[in-house]
Amino acid sequence: MFELQKVEKKFPGVHALKGIDFTIKRGEIVGLVGENGAGKSTLMKVIYGAYQHDGGQVLVDGRAVRFHNPRQAMDMGVGMVFQEQSLIPNLTVMENIFLGFEQQFVHLGVVNWKKMATAARQQLDKVKLSIDPATVTSKLSFAQRQLVELAKVLTLEERVQGDLVILLDEPTSVLAKEEIELLFSLVRDLRKRASFIFVSHRLDEVIELSDRIYVMKDGAVVDVVDGKDADVASIQHKMVGRNISKEYYREEKQKPFDAAKPLLEVDGISLAGRYNDISLKLHAGEVLCLVGVEGSGREAILRTIFGLQKPHLGQVTLKGRRVETFSAAHGVECGVGYVPRERKIEGMVGGMTVYENITLSQMRNYSNAGVLEIARERGLARDWIKKLSIKASSENVDCANLSGGNQQKVVLAKWRSGGSDIILLDHPTRGLDIGAKEDVYDMVRDMCGAGVGIILVADTLEEAIGLSHTIAVIRDGEIRKWYDCPPGGKPSLYDLIHYMT
Repeated sequence: MFELQKVEKKFPGVHALKGIDFTIKRGEIVGLVGENGAGKSTLMKVIYGAYQHDGGQVLVDGRAVRFHNPRQAMDMGVGMVFQEQSLIPNLTVMENIFLGFEQQFVHLGVVNWKKMATAARQQLDKVKLSIDPATVTSKLSFAQRQLVELAKVLTLEERVQGDLVILLDEPTSVLAKEEIELLFSLVRDLRKRASFIFVSHRLDEVIELSDRIYVMKDGAVVDVVDGKDADVASIQHKMVGRNISKEYYREEKQKPFDAAKPLLEVDGISLAGRYNDISLKLHAGEVLCLVGVEGSGREAILRTIFGLQKPHLGQVTLKGRRVETFSAAHGVECGVGYVPRERKIEGMVGGMTVYENITLSQMRNYSNAGVLEIARERGLARDWIKKLSIKASSENVDCANLSGGNQQKVVLAKWRSGGSDIILLDHPTRGLDIGAKEDVYDMVRDMCGAGVGIILVADTLEEAIGLSHTIAVIRDGEIRKWYDCPPGGKPSLYDLIHYMT
């Protein structure tokens, strides 16, 4: 029903897609995997109409088409659930669901909000999300917004006569297990009317859900694997062109931290509705991981330490000095860096270059009499591009055009180049492929070796166990259990889950 034949796409200095052949049959779930920068996102955007291909053909039911924008793709039944989410935070849920298609609720220039809310509830029922359609989207959790994204795409069922093609770009990256199971159940139920392209770095999920799996590397399809015959190790090897190290979390590089050098002390802080009576210490060279379920308070603790939220009780001490002013600017001045979960919203600035993003938190160091010393900024960026192996043709590239893994490296370079010695990592490997994750793990070990203290909210429990010197298990906003995690003496998954739930 949908086919790409020898599709090409080029950007200045980058050959993003090289003769792609890609076929989707009716009712089929097709997996798409590859390292960050392999071309997956570019291919998805060509299918969705956000990019126009430079060569080859896109065929729908055997007829060549050319989508000039996503609206045209949607009119042909192609919808996309975005990894970084396309919802507008200050609009309501129902406004987001019907964004661009509000006319059906307008009579004599007046919007019938009641009618829109009723229609929105029908879409939310499809994804089993029970929320008020009039809720402002920014008040939802990330997982809830992800389900609203899916509900928005499913409005195509009522608008399009033919079969649908729905693109799922990392839809499970921050969903809980039961939410993932719900999503997979929804996808399987929708196969009667829709085909799916499922992009994920969680290869076990891709294998579980997909009928066929396309493997991409360096802008080309290197293999197509039948889902029934696929296994994680062989796909990883095809993706990266090498065997993945069994020492995945770099435990052999884990060295004891400096217990005599506390960088951060938190004493009895509380924030109503988020966390209660939290006390902890972070030392030079230590990875302290906060483990808990979604909403346990982990993220709020990180944001308090960085200065984005002020606790109602307790105190925070940075390098021996009590924090009186809670603000991001003060946190940066004290050497605290924060890598947020939603990097495209809070971690980097799209539209600015790599070098501008790297120096964003330290511009006073690169100005003279109010004039920016751009040559020095670029020199610093070139050094860090080389040091962290950032895949960018130059420091002048728009950061928004980099792959997710390379964007994450830019965010880390921003803090390390400015001398931050306390780094807060909130899901730093979310949405990254296997190779990019290994790069992040190497960076974590290297930072510890340089005396940096790291507080981590990990993407998986395995990641938390593998990287940490110390684990604090948080449930309902309180620390329920501490674990020391020396190499060879780390807690099990069961140990953590027992105190998490």
